[in-house]
Amino acid sequence: MNDLAVKGYVKGMQAKAKLAEVFTQKSGEGFVDTALKILISVVVGALLLAGLYTLFKDTILPTLTQKITSLFNYQG
Repeated sequence: MNDLAVKGYVKGMQAKAKLAEVFTQKSGEGFVDTALKILISVVVGALLLAGLYTLFKDTILPTLTQKITSLFNYQG
């Protein structure tokens, strides 16, 4: 019985040390970092598209404009 208790104690201490190591790590990529990267790329893409629209002063994607117009012009 004493041997089983010692093994359990050792396993518990190993798990505690491993958990403490995981919590103190500073490396890795979190969800906030990934979300921020996606948000920045969407904003940069929107700014680029807006810049193209103002540069050419014309519709860049005519089929997209037609589809959006027909979507809001639905008379079902």
